[in-house]
Amino acid sequence: MGILQGKRILVTGVLTDSSIAFSVAKLAQQEGATVVLTGFGRLSLVERIAKRLPEPAPVLELDVQSTEHLDTLADRVGEHVDGLDGVVHSIGFAPQTALGGNFLNTSWEDVATALQVSTYSYKALAVACLPLMKEGGAVVGLDFDASKAWPVYDWMGVAKAGLESCNRYLARDLGKQNIRVNLVAAGPLRTMAAKSIPGFKEFEDSWPDKAPLGWDLSDTLPAAKACVALLSDWFPATTGEIVHVDGGVHAIGA
Repeated sequence: MGILQGKRILVTGVLTDSSIAFSVAKLAQQEGATVVLTGFGRLSLVERIAKRLPEPAPVLELDVQSTEHLDTLADRVGEHVDGLDGVVHSIGFAPQTALGGNFLNTSWEDVATALQVSTYSYKALAVACLPLMKEGGAVVGLDFDASKAWPVYDWMGVAKAGLESCNRYLARDLGKQNIRVNLVAAGPLRTMAAKSIPGFKEFEDSWPDKAPLGWDLSDTLPAAKACVALLSDWFPATTGEIVHVDGGVHAIGA
């Protein structure tokens, strides 16, 4: 019996089968969960990708900048499952002008977009799902270590720092309902999101050499395993935490 047997999990942000979100959805199903997906924009692509899972999963449209989408999310998810035991936040975006070494020149409008989609949406998604969430449930978000200023990451790095703070405040407030809230800080991976970052090759070139355990830029499974573990009942007293799945780079000095 899998560690998510009988659980109902909402996974956001699936775009391709190389994404961490897809790997989480696949592993969650293999561990016994019923999965519902959300996507934004190219829904027909997400629907095709969903058919590559062990069990085809329903796909709902979710634009986290849309109040209507968020307000109706619980009802729409409720058409497929009678509750939620876990939610995976795999949503992030910054305009190109907010990345790639343009930190000092980025406009507030573009910074605001990055913060709304990549930071505020973590809280917005959790609140939107609360009507369906069961006591003992879990919210898990995907992070990239924000304790340092990284090359080319710029305002997305600031957004991730906000995400880490939001994680702590959500853990504080949702703990009253026995809902755990944690982040998985994965190392760089060759996903669609990574390809949109100008200069991402700087991470690719240096990360595997820095990681004590080594690092495979194409392997999303370690990050997915951490997410699934946090969604399970095996971490009943862990919340507000950031679990690093980066080969150990976060612990190593220059």
